[in-house]
Amino acid sequence: MFELIKAGGWLMVPILACSVIAVAIIGERMWMLRVRRVIPRHLVAEVWKWVRDNQLDAVRLQTLRSGSPLGRILAAGLVNLHHDREIMKEAIEDTGRHVVLELERYLNTLGTIAAISPLLGLLGTVIGMIKVFTAITTQGVGDPGVLAGGISEALITTAAGLSVAIPALMFYRYFRGRVDMLVMRMEEEAMKMVEVFQGEREEDPDTEEVL
Repeated sequence: MFELIKAGGWLMVPILACSVIAVAIIGERMWMLRVRRVIPRHLVAEVWKWVRDNQLDAVRLQTLRSGSPLGRILAAGLVNLHHDREIMKEAIEDTGRHVVLELERYLNTLGTIAAISPLLGLLGTVIGMIKVFTAITTQGVGDPGVLAGGISEALITTAAGLSVAIPALMFYRYFRGRVDMLVMRMEEEAMKMVEVFQGEREEDPDTEEVL
């Protein structure tokens, strides 16, 4: 493996750095964008019980805020519980924008890696071909070793760049779709809470879920 990397020339260094960063981002986002972490089940129903039983205090509010991204959004609405619907919605939307930025963290970096990795490979290809034609110009075609070295460098960097770019692009698109799905579900849960507290939605006493 080391010999293969060495044969690819110095451009293999940034390509390998891109691959390491991409793997780190993919692992971190896979962990942070789990549905059960972002949107805990029955959280709105639990908040409704706290309010109904007069158990919502500063400690529970802080626990809710720090427990999950959805909890942070709901806490913003609860702080304005005694205001009208529009004030609650504005507070939720303002906090929601910050939460979305956190969910999208590092995705631009991953997209950049997907874009520049094949360009680095292409640059390696160009440099390799320049070496080939320089060798032909100075030494003719009598030394196949020199020609093979330049062609090998060109092909290795191209393959390495594509090997990094393809999975990076796939995961970038996957995470983008996942963030959109999570944002939509958080909006639904937040609006559900607002409607319950504004008397526009009822609680199902049998399932203890908010309808």
